[in-house]
Amino acid sequence: MKPSVLALFALSVAFLAACGDDSTLAKADDSPVSSSELASAGSSSSAGASAESSSKEAPSSSVSGESSSSDAPASSAGNSSAEAPNSVSSSESAPGSSADVPGSSGEASSSSVTPASSDDDDGDDGKCTDCDSYTAADPTLTEKGGKGSVTTYGSVTDKETSLGGACNYGQTNIQYYAAIHVNVSPGDDKGPWNGGAACGGCVRVKAKTPDGWKRVTVRITDRCPDANCGVDLGGAPAADIMGNRVGRYYGEWEFVSCEGVEGVWGDSTSLWVKEGASSFWSIVHVRNPKDMVNSITIYEANAGKSYELEMVVGTENFWTVPPEVLQTENRYRVVVKYRTGTDDEWIVKGSELAVGEANLYLHEHRE
Repeated sequence: MKPSVLALFALSVAFLAACGDDSTLAKADDSPVSSSELASAGSSSSAGASAESSSKEAPSSSVSGESSSSDAPASSAGNSSAEAPNSVSSSESAPGSSADVPGSSGEASSSSVTPASSDDDDGDDGKCTDCDSYTAADPTLTEKGGKGSVTTYGSVTDKETSLGGACNYGQTNIQYYAAIHVNVSPGDDKGPWNGGAACGGCVRVKAKTPDGWKRVTVRITDRCPDANCGVDLGGAPAADIMGNRVGRYYGEWEFVSCEGVEGVWGDSTSLWVKEGASSFWSIVHVRNPKDMVNSITIYEANAGKSYELEMVVGTENFWTVPPEVLQTENRYRVVVKYRTGTDDEWIVKGSELAVGEANLYLHEHRE
């Protein structure tokens, strides 16, 4: 080998020894770096670089649901580390948990895009075509009521008041009334009618129409005659929902208190004794109650004895009074408990419950 070549080789070795194998320096100087040197440098620094970059990126999607409540732009795409030097990781954001943001599920809540309806319509405006031709189907029970067919057995032109229906109320002045379904599937008796237990309760009905959802509140005075019936409306509420296009509509309903609802009251609240009563037999029910009746209990005023009345099987919406109550002039407290609302209490003599067709008004039998 020539001396000049040997000298050049020696100088190269000395230069490499002085510089070492610093891959970061090589990259900073734009010096050529072999593939093996790049691999070596990457293995030693990738973990730290990855952690650092993730902490400097815009907040992750786990806090995107909070963007609408902050002053920062809603989009995170433009929030680079250069534009937002003080940005933090999602674990350091505040508030960063779903517990801090009501309704947050870790994603942008739907209410931030489309406000939720105050009537739980879930964004459905209730508009339809051929609304009066809903296909007959078994009603479906829900937590608060049900959904399915809404029909009418009244006249939309002559808005008759209720004749009392299967609830045996007789002629009333109730303008807003309806029948409720007996079954879920034909013949199963699993509907809310329940042998007349639904009598007197109120139901808020909404139905799909060409103009969108329409709503009305009615008192249950009857049971549905139709196997696929859900709620069958009387004359006044039928006109409110159906106009002059009578038919089968899709609807939903929920049980509500009758208190404060116009049109569902025919008279004052009273305890009514069925015709044919005597000192040996009597059955009673509540007319114009605040809601469906859950129980009726008779308490002897001074003796502390009580009687839990039972619903009559076969004669819907009536409760049996024990003969020993009927055969005395003792004073009793008759306590009616409703599904909702405040209980009502009458003070009566036992013999008053033995008079057929007696209408014992609550406001006349209080202490």
